[in-house]
Amino acid sequence: MTLPPIRGRAASAPGLAEELRISIARLSRRLRTLRPSVAGEASTLSLTQFAALAAIERHGSMTPRELADHEKVQPPSMTRVIAYLEERGLVARSPHPTDGRQVVLNATDEGAALLAAERRRKEAWLAMRLSELTDEEREILRRAAPVIDKLSRS
Repeated sequence: MTLPPIRGRAASAPGLAEELRISIARLSRRLRTLRPSVAGEASTLSLTQFAALAAIERHGSMTPRELADHEKVQPPSMTRVIAYLEERGLVARSPHPTDGRQVVLNATDEGAALLAAERRRKEAWLAMRLSELTDEEREILRRAAPVIDKLSRS
């Protein structure tokens, strides 16, 4: 496979940074439009609520403080998010295994199902868009994915 020559702003590191920032932001915004609705309700989860639910599911049991720290929000704000998720049956509280003063949060089956449906919806949308690309373009993305992931973790 022969890669196309790099031209324009993307030829320099600052230019590439700008191109990536714009493209990734646009893709992220498009994926956010596919947010799930809570069963039986017309409203969708806010980005903060969805991120909190996903963090709880991904990391397993978390205290409210751990969740607030992970999501980089103040505990009172996270308390409201947790209350909303709990009220809708997406998370459940249980006693902390070693500290009786605390509770831990876990995603319920309904919360996990909501996240799975969200992932399927987003992956289906991406798969459809990827199928519209050439084999070469998909190969470029296949090779770029680990690099983009590395950038996202730094």
